[in-house]
Formats: sequence, C-alpha cells, structure tokens
Amino acid sequence: MRLRAAGTAPRPRSARALARRFEVSVRTIERDLAALQQSGVPIHAEPGRTGGYVLDKERTLPPLTITPAEATALAVGLHALAGTPFAADARSALHKVLAVMPGRKRAAAAEMAGRVQLLVPAARPARPAEPVVPGPLREALSAGRVLRLEYADAVGALTARDVEPLGFLGGDEHWYLAAWCRLRGAPRGFRLDRIRAVEGLDERVPDRAVDLAELDTLGSDLVPLAELGM
Repeated sequence: MRLRAAGTAPRPRSARALARRFEVSVRTIERDLAALQQSGVPIHAEPGRTGGYVLDKERTLPPLTITPAEATALAVGLHALAGTPFAADARSALHKVLAVMPGRKRAAAAEMAGRVQLLVPAARPARPAEPVVPGPLREALSAGRVLRLEYADAVGALTARDVEPLGFLGGDEHWYLAAWCRLRGAPRGFRLDRIRAVEGLDERVPDRAVDLAELDTLGSDLVPLAELGM
C-alpha cells in the first residue's frame, strides 16, 4: 500500500524516502516491506545509487475502485470519530484511500467534499481530547498478550495491574480498555486517560469466557461494532 500510494511502480523508492513520505521510521518501513515479501507480495530491491524498493508492475493490483461519493462519506464519518481512540487512524486511512485514487476521481472527491457543510450546535460542549492508545497496548491487544499497567484510580492512587486485554469500550465521554484484571479476579474497564504506563508481556492471554455485561459500572448498554455493519 505504501509503495502504491507513493507511486513507485516502476520507479524504485528507498526506505528512507518512503519513511519521509509517510512520516514513520525507516525501521517501520523495512519491517512492513519484509513482512509483505514473506507473504508473497512481489516487492524487490534494486541496488545502486538510484535503486530502492519496487513493485512488480505486471503483478500489482489495479487502482482502488472507490467513488468520489464513498470518499466523501468516509470524510464525513471522521467527524463522528473525534474524541475516540480511532480518530488518528481514521484520518490516516482516508489519506491512504485518497492517495491511491486516480487523479480525476480524487479531484472529483475534493470538489464534492467542498459542497458538504456539517451542522453543529452553536454552543455545543467541547469534545473530549482524543485518548492516547500506547503502542504496546495496541500490539498486545492484536497479538493476544498479557499487559502490565500502571493505573491511576479516581483519586490518583497508582496500582500495578497484570491484565488480559479484551477490547475497547467507549462512547460520548470516556474510552476504556476492557480487560480481565488479575488483581481483582474479574473483568474491569480501565479508562485510557488514567493509564500511566504500559508494558507488553511475553505471556499469551489464556482462553477465558468473559461476559463484558458484568461491567455494569459503566452504566450503558454494550453494542458490538459488528452489529453496526463492521
């Protein structure tokens, strides 16, 4: 995706140039390219001063078939993600979608977006700041690893918790990490803004039947994202 978005085929791009283009580290680019190569994606490196990574132009995928209206819908949807752990990821995803759209369709999407105005209350309350999701937390949740948290309670007292991450819970006010807390022996919701430190452990999360409905202290019904069409 990074190579296609940078328009590299057939011109090679170095890992350093790709890192500058996507505002990530060279190490991240090299790790992602290595993973793609191992999965069979036709990426190879050309040596020399003008060399770099390149996709096999005869085996690359066709341009992403997304319409200007679909791209505009994604941009409108970003408005609803303000104050959630996914706002920055959603913006990044939209930029990637726009980057691989043909120029004519990208221009049409920009023209359509310019015709859209969002109505918001004149005296609406301030949205909460986007919660920061530490990298180790994201990685542990994806890989099914146990986490060690330093967590502040409502009065600021810190405790160390080994937890088995289950997912995210959130809504209008706060976002939580839902996890099985080994200290309490029960499922708990950990407010993301109260997590002071995170360490991913090597231990894998064991199979455990957990009913998130037990988290009744949140005072809200739980609606799985899958039920919303995800």
